[in-house]
Amino acid sequence: MSKHQELDIGLIVGAHGRHVMIETPEGRRLIGHPRGKKSQCVVGDRVRWQVSGDEAVIEALEPRRNLLARQDEWRTKSFAANIDLLLVVLSGEPMFSESQLTRALIAAEDAGIASALLLNKIDLPAAALARERLAPYRAMGVPVIEAALKTAPAAARATLAPLLAGKATLVLGPSGMGKSTLINLMVPRADAQVGEISQALNAGRHTTTTTTWYWLDDSKAGALLDSPGFQEFGLMHVTPQRLAELMPDIRAHLGHCRFYNCTHRHEPGCGVRAAAERGEIAPTRVRLYEGLWDELEQGQRKG
Repeated sequence: MSKHQELDIGLIVGAHGRHVMIETPEGRRLIGHPRGKKSQCVVGDRVRWQVSGDEAVIEALEPRRNLLARQDEWRTKSFAANIDLLLVVLSGEPMFSESQLTRALIAAEDAGIASALLLNKIDLPAAALARERLAPYRAMGVPVIEAALKTAPAAARATLAPLLAGKATLVLGPSGMGKSTLINLMVPRADAQVGEISQALNAGRHTTTTTTWYWLDDSKAGALLDSPGFQEFGLMHVTPQRLAELMPDIRAHLGHCRFYNCTHRHEPGCGVRAAAERGEIAPTRVRLYEGLWDELEQGQRKG
């Protein structure tokens, strides 16, 4: 037994700068910080800690099952650890960005995290076009759930409850898509929970700068994790050569190219391009793949 194993274990449910909110298995919450200068902890982490004055000191981080992060040229931002599902909230009004969506799905695939999409506002006219744009994602096996969170909340809750039960689900969504509505619908006392964490960590300022953990109910079997904002997902931690493997519709046609190191962009005898020509890969997805390849290759050169 290592010297840390007899220490108490806790779950990180909020973070701000170097300080984190730790929840004990009994449900007690206390503010903690790492022993070193820099905090490696993110929401969803399990940590070993001990009391130091009126705070907790984190002594060790338990091994993670996964970590969802985005990386641009300047920095890496980690969203959360030990996630069971990534749920991306989308709508037709405002219309979602397929580039943002694709980046989030690639990051989740890279981290080994299952994904699902929630098409909200299906009561509005633009839902038909949004549904059409999501057809390639349904075809590649990404579950697409439809709801009208504001106008039909009871039906939405009934649809979503089985999907979310017993899982730690990270909810992502650009502003205006309905992410806050979803959290308030599924989480009792959501405002109170976030207020308690942000006030404790930000010395009273009612703002959250990183992911927040919400229990779905008192059984604490499932949780929603809310991450503020939804900027472009930088994928600099992914090499262009791995991109095709992380896009399921393109991955399905690998292994049929004339050249073993085919980039699936211009080489003769490419199985992926042949599949695209047969209509088996949507043109939008081919364009996204090519744009991302260029961006990652450029990043690699700079690096």
